[in-house]
Amino acid sequence: MKDWIIREKGFSKEHITLNGNKFICGNGYMGIRGTLEEYEKEHLPAVNLAGIYDKVGDGWREPLNAPNALYTRIRVDGRDYILPEVEASKHEQVLDYRHGIVKRSTTWKTGRGEVTVISEHFAHYTCPHIYCMQYTIQTTFHAEVEVYTGIDADVWDIHGPHYDEITLSESGECILAGAVTHEKGETVAVAEQCGVSFFNEQRVDVQEKKILHHISFISEKEKEVKIEKIAAVYTTQDVTAPEKAALEEVRNAFKKGYGACKKEQIEAWEEHWKTAEVEIEGDKEAMEALNYSLYQLQSIAPRHVESLSIGARGLSGQTYKGAVFWDTEMFMLEYFLYTQPETARTLLKYRIDTLSGAQEKARAYGHKGAFYAWESQEGGYDACTDYNVTDVFTGRPMRTYFKDKQIHISSAVVYGIMRYTNVTGDDSLLKEGGIETILECAAFYDSLLLQKAHTQVYELHDVIGPDEYHERVNNNGYTNRMAKFTFETAVKILREAEEETLQRISNAYPVEELAKRYQEDADRLYLPQPEKDGVVEQFDGYRKLEDVSVDTVRSRLLHEKEYWGGAYGVAAHTQVIKQADVVTWMVMFAEEFSQEILQKNLDYYEPRTEHGSSLSACMYALLFCKCGRPECAYPFFLKSAKADLAGGGKEWAGSVYIGGTHPAAAGGAYMTAVSGFGGVVLKDGKVTVNPKLPESWKKLRFHIRYQNKLYQITETKDSVNVECLQ
Repeated sequence: MKDWIIREKGFSKEHITLNGNKFICGNGYMGIRGTLEEYEKEHLPAVNLAGIYDKVGDGWREPLNAPNALYTRIRVDGRDYILPEVEASKHEQVLDYRHGIVKRSTTWKTGRGEVTVISEHFAHYTCPHIYCMQYTIQTTFHAEVEVYTGIDADVWDIHGPHYDEITLSESGECILAGAVTHEKGETVAVAEQCGVSFFNEQRVDVQEKKILHHISFISEKEKEVKIEKIAAVYTTQDVTAPEKAALEEVRNAFKKGYGACKKEQIEAWEEHWKTAEVEIEGDKEAMEALNYSLYQLQSIAPRHVESLSIGARGLSGQTYKGAVFWDTEMFMLEYFLYTQPETARTLLKYRIDTLSGAQEKARAYGHKGAFYAWESQEGGYDACTDYNVTDVFTGRPMRTYFKDKQIHISSAVVYGIMRYTNVTGDDSLLKEGGIETILECAAFYDSLLLQKAHTQVYELHDVIGPDEYHERVNNNGYTNRMAKFTFETAVKILREAEEETLQRISNAYPVEELAKRYQEDADRLYLPQPEKDGVVEQFDGYRKLEDVSVDTVRSRLLHEKEYWGGAYGVAAHTQVIKQADVVTWMVMFAEEFSQEILQKNLDYYEPRTEHGSSLSACMYALLFCKCGRPECAYPFFLKSAKADLAGGGKEWAGSVYIGGTHPAAAGGAYMTAVSGFGGVVLKDGKVTVNPKLPESWKKLRFHIRYQNKLYQITETKDSVNVECLQ
């Protein structure tokens, strides 16, 4: 049985940034990094907001961190007791990931006795603008205690500061911070109300960019003093008067009380886990890591709106500019489809609503149709730059081609829309712009097709596939197959559309002409075929590159943070790849290859893969499962499931923080458990199951939603039970 607890005993400065990710909590509207209450911006605390961005000067546009209303520090007998400045005799940090509650307990020894701080906080599951905290102080002696708690508006930014104007004020029993952004003059408002179980004196102080309750009392031996706080966040993207809305929300929540809010939190998460939990009998480590991964996904699910997606680092900060990548459709979507299709719909509605941005990008490059942003922000704006990597030797930006050559992004959008339609049986997305999105993506690929003289084959040149270490290649197999899928989907849509739909789109799209054209595109588009040894070449000329090991390439680095790809990268002229590429293609379309071909490509590409992306491991795990090799899949599964627990990933690039959570890896772990080890296939209205359980797994149980029905699936080595519950 799981205890649903992540626990770290003892304090380490080296773990400050890692723990900010590991102990994160969120509710889709905001993500609160798991830092300690006394931390200021040098330790990267953040209340990261979904879907609102700002740009300052030549810096990257990135999401906003709201003023931090968890900020609290204590002073005892005139001395501050805070980490890491004052060493603690005991320290423990805990995440109850079943209920999204973060806790800490810290004890300091003084010359007169011990001082202990115990706290817990959470982002409210059902009230997305609210977060709550309880902070308890204990001493083993009578002491003069001062507590400073309130709102810290001096926030951590990577490419800021993003607030040109900060206003700090009192409003009755509440304090309020209003911050105005640099680029668009948007307002972020944070209101907070605080209650104290005992105090001798209380006032409000303004200290630079902080507004704080200054609470003082004489502590009694072994008696607790509790401070309960509730904060609310609103922006001008939510309402026209965010200050008023934040004050109203926090006052209403405070009337209910911290205890009532916590009860709501626990009940909401318990209801969620009734159908989202995955039970694994015989492997506690795997079960805990997997459900922790699902907690991470659920904490960033945008349940509060009808159209919003998830950034590549979730809501863990401003890394990767808070932008939406192909990660969402290709790695996270299955979890939401199977557990809460309404959230999956929200993610895909974002893509439909940003179609105009994709069309504008295509036009900017001289193409037709829709070329979706590689790093998508509001309106489909592509936050990716032409110089996305800094040379560690010269300090100069390096020209990269992620933005203009990773054309496979548009096919991921098509895949997501069709996956939603097929799994849910709901065609409303198609009727609300999904058809136009698919046709515009097909038009994009059609405008890119090349035909060599005296041949009948279409090709796609000058692209980057999932393996980003090799830029500007021709006929990347994954890219070509996904373009073919887009053409096939467009044909299916055009030929099977209802009369009402045809009438709606006929003015913009010549239906018969396009159906014929895209069918020809699909039929004639070149796909690399297995060579004599069964290996499918990743792109034209790949196998002519130097064939060396990953360790050999690593040994050629002159600097540990040196970029492996690009024109001069150590991997660029070798067969060493960043992540699964051909393997991803084969996972997507395994039925088009024999088992022999699948296995030969697994055995060829895995030793040549650096796994420099957290997206890589799960694809190898899935293909190992399809090849009937669950024991080989297991370490790749565990690597994905523990991406935010184990640490060891790349957190810094020079002085710039690039760490954060890995929701795509979390989604990949779920796909491996359910579709890989669980062997679930949904097709033609039927649920079929072909388990491939690892040796240690005695039982696997989970729920999935398929075409408006809820199924419970229980698997052992000897039996499978698929039960329709509703």
